Amino acid sequence: MLPFSPPYIDEDVIKSVTETVKSGWITTGPKTKNLEDKLSKYCNVPHVACVSSATMGLFLTLKWFGVKAGDEVIIPAYTYCATALAVHHTGAKIVMVDVNQDFNISIDEIKKVITPKTKAIIPVDFGGFPCDYDQIMQLVKSSDISKFFTPDSPVQKLLNRILVLSDAAHSIGAYYKGKRTGCLADMTVFSFHAVKNVTCAEGGAICINMPLPLNNSKVYSLIKLWSLNGQTKDAFAKCNAGAWEYDIVLDGFKANMTDISASIAIVQLKKYDNYLLPQRKNIAEKYINFFAQFTWAVTPNLKTEEKESSYHLFPLRIKNITEDQRRRIIQIITEQEISVNVHFIPLPMLSLFKNMGYKIEDYPVTYKNYSCEISLPLYPQLTDEQIEHVCSSVLFAYNISQ
Repeated sequence: MLPFSPPYIDEDVIKSVTETVKSGWITTGPKTKNLEDKLSKYCNVPHVACVSSATMGLFLTLKWFGVKAGDEVIIPAYTYCATALAVHHTGAKIVMVDVNQDFNISIDEIKKVITPKTKAIIPVDFGGFPCDYDQIMQLVKSSDISKFFTPDSPVQKLLNRILVLSDAAHSIGAYYKGKRTGCLADMTVFSFHAVKNVTCAEGGAICINMPLPLNNSKVYSLIKLWSLNGQTKDAFAKCNAGAWEYDIVLDGFKANMTDISASIAIVQLKKYDNYLLPQRKNIAEKYINFFAQFTWAVTPNLKTEEKESSYHLFPLRIKNITEDQRRRIIQIITEQEISVNVHFIPLPMLSLFKNMGYKIEDYPVTYKNYSCEISLPLYPQLTDEQIEHVCSSVLFAYNISQ
């Protein structure tokens, strides 16, 4: 069976992990800090805080900003549950809006739901394709919107507007108007989960890019506190001779990245621009060239004059099919020994959110995109023969299902 998205683990990764294990230091330490520094340079942001997952990265950022019960945070209805759960666990209300045909959050829909309770907007770079960040930033800075902002925390008073927190779990290495994701919003969160373009098994990173008068060094220090139980020294610092004393200064969480994890991501990041990302792009272009000949196939936006995807997903849509037809097509593809996926089941269709009162009927574009979407395998290890097999199997499945 051709897997859907296996991690890229080569001998250099194995060597790096082995060296870390042999070093005697496996939890948060020098490797984690090294990864933070490399990501900071890669994304051109002042600081990066590595954490245990992108989910925790989103949650910690919202907590740092002072989001709480009674507040509202705007997210797209078409995203993975982690985007919503990060908001839910702060106690704030999840305000879902519809998306555009490119799968990304609709600016027009955002405008309709902003209220004096809105504290943050979380745009999601679906599949690695960047959102319209200039428009979102212009919106939150506009006098028509900013005049309604009601700050409740010291940080909110300094920013004095809605926070833009980018869920860039899919989009490391993507470009928007000549800039890499990571520096396009106030704060940006990447995922290094096992299926992501850059992985460390489980992990994430918060790119800190706050404007003046906020001090990004202080923001970094505070988020690191939040990620380690509010403890003033991490384990590495406490191991120095005579440095056993510490304090707990806030009610933080356990969300730190380990050096073992960081040692994987450091190697992958080193190879990303020169090998891993170009390989993904090459495969995506082969899919586009193949499916362009069929009127029933809708290939994703991956590159425009202003944007270029990270090529994390290849969400193929098939015109004029039902969910049941999509299930049948996937079944036939699976019978050809190929694993495909669907990204994602929209939030309003999941039991947790349905029980909160969200209805998929309120998000028609989200449902239309989802109902006919099939994600094809896309990772550097794919051979030309395997790519051809995927293409021919999808074509075969479509023809059989009609």
